[in-house]
Amino acid sequence: MAAVYSGVYLKLKSAKTSWEDKLKLARFAWVSQQCVLPNKEQVLLDWVSHTLVSYYNKKLELEDEVVEKLWAYLDNIIHSRRLQNLLKSGKTIGLSFSIAQVINERLSEACSQKTQQNIGTVLSCSSGILSTPSLSIIYTAKYELLVDLLSKLSALACQQLASDDTVGSKVFSVLRLTFAQYFLIQRQQTNPNRVFGQVTGHLLQPCLLLRHLLTVRSWTQADDNHVRQHLSREIRNQVEALLQAGLFQPELFASYKEELLPEQEFQEKKKGTLKSLLLPVHTVQTKLGSDFCEPALHGAVVAGSVSLLYKLFLDSYCKVESHLVCFHMFRRLFDCLQLSGLQQGTREDVLSPVDWSTELLALEQLLNLVLSSDIYNVASDRIRHKDIQFGFYRKLAQMLLSHSQASIPAWFRCLKLLMSLNHLIIEPDLEDLVASAWIDAKASEPRTKKPQEALIDTLFQTYSKLRQFPRLFEEVLTVICRPAHDELRLPVFSVGLTVKLCECLLELPPNQILDILCLFVEKCQTLIVPAVEGSSDMALKLLSVSSMLHAFLFNMRSLDDITPPPVVLRTQSLLAKMQKGIIQPLIELLQAPRREKEKSDLWLRKASDSALLLVYTWVEVDALFGVSCSKYVSPATEIAGAVTASAARHGGISNFLPGVEEQCWERVMELANSFASTSKYCLELLTLQKMKMILMQTKADLHALQQAAAFILESGRSSISGGESEPWDGDISTISDLTYPTAHWHLVISNLTILLPHISLKDVEYIADVLLETLVLARAQEADTDAESFLSIGKISLGLMHSSFLPEMKVLHCAFLTSLINQFARVLPSAAKDSVDLPLQQLSAGNIPWHEEILSSCRPVDTLEAPSENKLLNNELSLSWKTLEKVAQCIVLLAKNGCPVILNESHLESCLGLLEIASLMKLDGLLPSDCTRCFLVLMSLLANTRASASCSKLLLLKFFSTCFHLLRCLQAGRNANSVFKVFHASDVLEAVMTSQLTTSKFSTDVLTVPVWAQYFQEIQAFLESFLQMIIERKQSVKLNLEKFMSFLVSCKPDVGAAKSKGWKNWNPAAGQLLLMAFTTLCHVVTLYLQQLPEKKLHSADVLSALLEPVVLQMVRTVEHGLQNNTPNQPLPIVFIPSVTTLLQADLSHAIKKGWQKEPSGFLEQPRIKLYQKFYSQILRELSCAGGNLQFLQPALHFLTVFCSVPELYPGKETAVTVVFAIKKLLTGMKTLTPLPFLISQHRGPAVTAQVIQSMEMELTEVLVQLLGNCSTEEFYAIMRLVLQGLEMRNVWQQKAKEVLSAVTLTKLLLSCPLNGDKEKAFWFASPQIITALAMQAKEACQDQSLISTIVVSILETVAALLRQGEGILLNPHHVALVFSILLTVPLDHLKTEDYRSVFLGVHEVLFSIVQCHPKVLLKAAPSFLSSFHRLVVSVMHEGRQKGDKGNTDEFEVILKCAHLVERMYTHIAAEMENFTVFSSFIVAQYVTELQKVTLHPAVKKHLTEGIYHILDLCIERDVKFLNASLPAGVSEVFKDLYNDYKHYHKAKKHGEEKYTA
Repeated sequence: MAAVYSGVYLKLKSAKTSWEDKLKLARFAWVSQQCVLPNKEQVLLDWVSHTLVSYYNKKLELEDEVVEKLWAYLDNIIHSRRLQNLLKSGKTIGLSFSIAQVINERLSEACSQKTQQNIGTVLSCSSGILSTPSLSIIYTAKYELLVDLLSKLSALACQQLASDDTVGSKVFSVLRLTFAQYFLIQRQQTNPNRVFGQVTGHLLQPCLLLRHLLTVRSWTQADDNHVRQHLSREIRNQVEALLQAGLFQPELFASYKEELLPEQEFQEKKKGTLKSLLLPVHTVQTKLGSDFCEPALHGAVVAGSVSLLYKLFLDSYCKVESHLVCFHMFRRLFDCLQLSGLQQGTREDVLSPVDWSTELLALEQLLNLVLSSDIYNVASDRIRHKDIQFGFYRKLAQMLLSHSQASIPAWFRCLKLLMSLNHLIIEPDLEDLVASAWIDAKASEPRTKKPQEALIDTLFQTYSKLRQFPRLFEEVLTVICRPAHDELRLPVFSVGLTVKLCECLLELPPNQILDILCLFVEKCQTLIVPAVEGSSDMALKLLSVSSMLHAFLFNMRSLDDITPPPVVLRTQSLLAKMQKGIIQPLIELLQAPRREKEKSDLWLRKASDSALLLVYTWVEVDALFGVSCSKYVSPATEIAGAVTASAARHGGISNFLPGVEEQCWERVMELANSFASTSKYCLELLTLQKMKMILMQTKADLHALQQAAAFILESGRSSISGGESEPWDGDISTISDLTYPTAHWHLVISNLTILLPHISLKDVEYIADVLLETLVLARAQEADTDAESFLSIGKISLGLMHSSFLPEMKVLHCAFLTSLINQFARVLPSAAKDSVDLPLQQLSAGNIPWHEEILSSCRPVDTLEAPSENKLLNNELSLSWKTLEKVAQCIVLLAKNGCPVILNESHLESCLGLLEIASLMKLDGLLPSDCTRCFLVLMSLLANTRASASCSKLLLLKFFSTCFHLLRCLQAGRNANSVFKVFHASDVLEAVMTSQLTTSKFSTDVLTVPVWAQYFQEIQAFLESFLQMIIERKQSVKLNLEKFMSFLVSCKPDVGAAKSKGWKNWNPAAGQLLLMAFTTLCHVVTLYLQQLPEKKLHSADVLSALLEPVVLQMVRTVEHGLQNNTPNQPLPIVFIPSVTTLLQADLSHAIKKGWQKEPSGFLEQPRIKLYQKFYSQILRELSCAGGNLQFLQPALHFLTVFCSVPELYPGKETAVTVVFAIKKLLTGMKTLTPLPFLISQHRGPAVTAQVIQSMEMELTEVLVQLLGNCSTEEFYAIMRLVLQGLEMRNVWQQKAKEVLSAVTLTKLLLSCPLNGDKEKAFWFASPQIITALAMQAKEACQDQSLISTIVVSILETVAALLRQGEGILLNPHHVALVFSILLTVPLDHLKTEDYRSVFLGVHEVLFSIVQCHPKVLLKAAPSFLSSFHRLVVSVMHEGRQKGDKGNTDEFEVILKCAHLVERMYTHIAAEMENFTVFSSFIVAQYVTELQKVTLHPAVKKHLTEGIYHILDLCIERDVKFLNASLPAGVSEVFKDLYNDYKHYHKAKKHGEEKYTA
């Protein structure tokens, strides 16, 4: 052995041995058992370490390849399992400190060379060393080495993040490990100054740069997923923890205080604890100011770092007594920003927009921290510190206002924060603030508009509370009236600001509002109106002030009978002054004659807008005050005297606005009408106001109303028909040429209830045409969605269609339908348009009085002329119905003769668009004639049109589906039977089936697509509802159904000739449609027969006689379908419901004939064989179906019907066979030899929990029939099958699906009614089931993937078992077994959906115990409370306040869970009234957890309401016990909770009890 030892060691040391051989020998020595060296592992580690150290110390020359191999060898040793096993066994193996220095140097080289190609092995070595305690001592024993490693790794990570290369995980994984080691060592350091020096000297700069790059990195899919999603966030948190622990230790506070508060220097020195003065703030400032990164990044890194450092400083040192220190720290950190140079006036160069944005964001974060930490106390700062903070904030505000940055949202937010600190900070510069942040600010983008409105809202709220609103608007007026480019100004009040203004005005005293209004009126009267003529600038100022007057008057609180008389008198005076001083001079100015060229001047247009806006405002407000306040006397009556009723009904302008002559007003109207802007819109509003006032008279002037309504419609007709429009924000003062059409249309649609009764039929048709046109346009432009707050013509029209008002406006509803039919006729190809006899052309004829049915009901008829009028009316009505009858005959004739209109793809798309609009019409509310017209249109589209050969089949199927869907909507209406006035029922069915069978010849290639399935469902639903209508009408039922059946029989060759050419060439799509028609007919008749009462059985003979040939025809069709099925070619699913319907028909027929038990007595033998063949086939297919619900649902429905007659089972098969097949379906097992009948079509995705949930109803129905008709022995066999699935060996053999199927079957069995021996057998096995479920749950909880499936199913099953077992499960021990499940189920680290399911499952089990097993609640209270406490802790953890807003859907789930916890507390309190010993324990648990988190307010509200019910059970002794026993922090939380309880809940409860009997 000595030879072996000496040979290996000498060769490794020998200079003659080549390095290649040395490496081979070293590898061999490490892995080989034959090479035995004393302390071999340490020797080899020392050799490779010494070699690498010698090379890097220039004592040895090696090739690069050899060096890389040495590193790889070292890496292999460090990560080898052999080394790990030796270390675990207690053997001491170590590395030299010099290798740590080499690693650090190598990482430093990689940083300087800016390449990381060959650094992977070194990083791997570092990772291995740091994760192995006995090796990591080379770093942990030398603090400086670990700091150096952390610094180098941070620099390496920064280099990788700053490059364009993809980011890998190696560097970041090692970095995370290094941080973890560093935290362990840092805690052991006893000298805080040393730690501070190491952090600031080596780690501060790279860590801040690393955090910045991780934050701003635009991650791509190419980057490592683990780094992107987890490591980046974790490392950012580690950086913050490092800075917190290194820079802001409690022991360093004295140094910070001494540096930041120099005036206390002598006092601190007297206490004298520091040997030398440490300047921590200066050190940090110096490091931030030095060049530690590229100049382009430096500003952004510093800006992002100062807010972090300040947050960490506050977290460590912020207390009431140290607020001044915190302020000085804020000031010093602010000095690190580039903004500080602007504040002090030392910076001359201008910041770029990007720099401004970054700097302002940093300032915002700093100010937010100051505000949230309550550092600035106004009184304390003024009295104790001579306004030192106030002075600094004043300078800051001046700097911000002197360098306006209205395009940056953070600028507004900074000003808002300064306002929130103290309004006096801004007060001296209020005018500049109003100008730069409001009136002159160009904040039109949503991202800047929102913070701007928040700032102005703060201004409103502040000056409203201070009762200085007039002072604020005095400044606003000053800014508006000073020279400026007014045409560039945005409106003073946006829609959002108007809402905020309204909130403030409702709180203000009325005299303050009147002060502001008087200010506006006076400024207009003295300064603006006299200078407005010829001055565009003054006209724009006038419009701004007018819009403010409008906003104030429309949003202030109205006068009423309790308003003080002085306020009423002052308001009257104000309106009179407004009328005399502003409105009248403006009207006189506008009515002056002008040349055409002058009429286009900007000043004239704006003056017209202002005048009409003020007139409308004055009239509206005057009318409102007159109605709401009896003490108010209108200035109009004061000036013009009392107005007679007849004059008021005449409706002249002088009745609304005193001092204005009619001729003068007409000239103003003419001028205003020439501008499509605010003035024109105000004219319409004034006309509408005039209509309202006329309607309020005792006898309204109908002629005046008609003229007014016609004027409003005519006013905007040309603009609407022009086509060009833009969205409107709802601000009356901003209406322009492009927004006027939107505003006009909004006015018309909003006031249809006033306008409609007074407009002509032509105008109604015009509104209907525009409505349809705008809807078509809105559908075409639906991708270009406008901002939510803006109105567009399309949105307004859609709003009307979706409202419930349109069906109530019968005339418009009818006119819209007419317009829609006209549009359908226009869509048809030109060849079809030429033929006037085609249905759509006849239905869109202009000479037919379609509206007479509506107009007749509201038309007043003189009694003397009544007979002749009625005769004329009847003639008109009969004309429309005769036309409809003629159209119906035309549709039927065209369908029989096969003369369709050919549509190409564009025609189909247009028709589809119109059909979608028709679906918005509330078709079930149409009048009889309209319902019939609509039915005829849809029938014509179905029966008289064909798609061209090049047309998309999918588009055609969608078109047909939509038509059938709308026909069903019509059939659901109250006037559906009106169709039979013009149609024979059989003709409708024949026309529909003819067209669909013809079309289906070209649809063979789309039978497997989802659109075909949807089309198939729609046509089937239509046929079913139409056939039901025929039967329910009880008119010519036999005739109609016989004709339909004979038509169906004639649609294909004689099915008796099985091998005839006709059958072989039959189209599969047509075959499906025919079979569906037979099935539907059979189903409807069978269902009707089943529902007939016994007394009327004799009247069912007609239908029974009809049913027999239908059944025979169906049997032949199905049999031939099965015979002609090509091998390996699946039959369509349509055969399953067909056979099910056949069986139902046979069974129904048999029951009506008195059959009891013998199948041969009611079924022919060949038919029994057909059903048995289908049954056997479906059982075989179930296990192959997977999650294909399209097959499973009809298949299970067939089994439900089949299993209702046990005598039909073939051979020796029983109910157990079916249950076994269902079990195989639930396990998702595949048969070894799948049969070709339905499998390739029916094989779907895996059977998931969602699939099982979707077919749960069908499975339950099958089991109800099986268990209801099976014998007791068969039920025992079924129970054995279930219990076998719950055996533990299934889990151990990885058969999770087997377990899931057994759990699902158990849950389904609980849904079935059991009685007698079956019920006893099930509940006898229930303890075994609960035990098995508990063990299965324990195993499944260890696998995260099984929680959403098996664990949730077990919880649902247990809850159902406990509910059904009320009064049966008498042994409390059996119920208590459930707690082992609840205490095992995980509630953390789950996806939102899984969390919801698990939480709900656990809650349902607990609730079942509370409701159904109260004795168990008392006997096993600790287990119950522990289970429930897990839910409470979970909700608290998930419902805590988070930095980001989080996901809304996720929060909704947490909120629902919190509500469930609240309810459970209530139920526990109700059940434990006689058992209060645990109430203090529950409260203690709650407050202990509450102390650890800060809950979201909404979550906290639910939990607090719940715990109040438990506090109701606590007696005084319990409260004293809790106060005495809870720890300090928790005790404070309890005191707050108990005080709130007494204040809010207990007082309310006692108040209610006072009035309770």
